[in-house]
Amino acid sequence: MDRIGIFFGTDTGRTRLIAKQIAKKLGELAAAPVNIGRATLANFLAHERLIVGSPTLGDGELPGESTGLSQPSWEEFLPQLADADLSGKTIAIFGLGDQQKYPEEFVDAIGILHDAFVARGATVVGRWPVAGYEFKASRAVDGEHFLGLAIDQHHQAMLSESRIDAWLEQIKPELLR
Repeated sequence: MDRIGIFFGTDTGRTRLIAKQIAKKLGELAAAPVNIGRATLANFLAHERLIVGSPTLGDGELPGESTGLSQPSWEEFLPQLADADLSGKTIAIFGLGDQQKYPEEFVDAIGILHDAFVARGATVVGRWPVAGYEFKASRAVDGEHFLGLAIDQHHQAMLSESRIDAWLEQIKPELLR
């Protein structure tokens, strides 16, 4: 069985650290995390099971050159998937955000990535309860759940590890089918 691919976008390095933490917790089940700005389309598509992560920047945007990054990220990578068929791929998404400074677009990147992957046929797993967070709006919310794991390293860093552990236990059976 191939390893779970882990891909992340980042601006400050926090998302990279969470991706590395997830990889460490998964051990031999996971490939080394790859910055999406350095990934090739072939490398991404080589995995049937993926965990992807992204911060939400500015007004609910994916990281990329238009948001001030000096290197490509999700903003530049997603268009490469325009003609890709992701049928048969299972993807779990995590996102970082600041629910106090950006309560109107908290972890919007999860929703943006979710919609892009589902539109191309992927199965997205790993919904996470909205209980325990304080925000006003998010493109990542469907009912009482986020479409992936929401992490606020600014105001709830002390909860991140337990949330990651619980989320991984939830998604492992779905990723290992």
